[in-house]
Amino acid sequence: MTDEADFGALMRERLALVQERNAAALSEVADVLMERGVRGGGVVLAAGAGHSFNAVSEAFHRAGGLATVKPLHAPEVLPYNGASSSTAAERRPGLAAEVLTRAAPDAGDVLFVFSNSGINPYPVEMAREAADRRIPVVAVTSRACNAAAPPRAGSTLGDEADHVLDTLVEPGDVSYPPENPVTGPMSSLANAYLWNLLLAELHSRAAAAGLDLPLWRSSNVPGGDEANAGLLEHYRPRIPELA
Repeated sequence: MTDEADFGALMRERLALVQERNAAALSEVADVLMERGVRGGGVVLAAGAGHSFNAVSEAFHRAGGLATVKPLHAPEVLPYNGASSSTAAERRPGLAAEVLTRAAPDAGDVLFVFSNSGINPYPVEMAREAADRRIPVVAVTSRACNAAAPPRAGSTLGDEADHVLDTLVEPGDVSYPPENPVTGPMSSLANAYLWNLLLAELHSRAAAAGLDLPLWRSSNVPGGDEANAGLLEHYRPRIPELA
């Protein structure tokens, strides 16, 4: 077996474990999304910094994804605008409050915070700020990393959240080779997998209830633009990033 095949087997095993260990939490979070993002008409706020912003991109405006997702961001937390400066921004107290206030959240919304370590001020304060507004918080993070990383915000994202989806990522994020990992970061894969497990669960629940989920269609298939037009019109007032 080649090294590449070994890595593939390792990832499949890890992701299967992620699904198994999060079964109860996924069900709870699906309840929240059905209540607020589907039936209640609320917005799913999604936040992350550094490479955790990959998960925000996965959730926002993509084929098969929920049209209710609003990305929370600031240029300084994106590594494309400066890798070292994005690390510094995530550690800067106060930024999360600024970003959340600009988003004008509603009490009927729900917040997802993606953060592998879950210990920097930006994700931790984002969760606190949402809780102060009585907005439910879902943390997509690693409990192991929360426990091992140096605390920088007085508590961890897992401590501040109402619901935790555990990526099971080991401290340092790397996973390969298993006996002495130096490469193969796992957090982005686990984040995307957990989010898409939620989409599948929502689809099943909506179908059973006779509801249509507000899902984007690909704009590169016949009828895609037409199918998306009504969603764009409906959600743009709350999600100007759809412009």
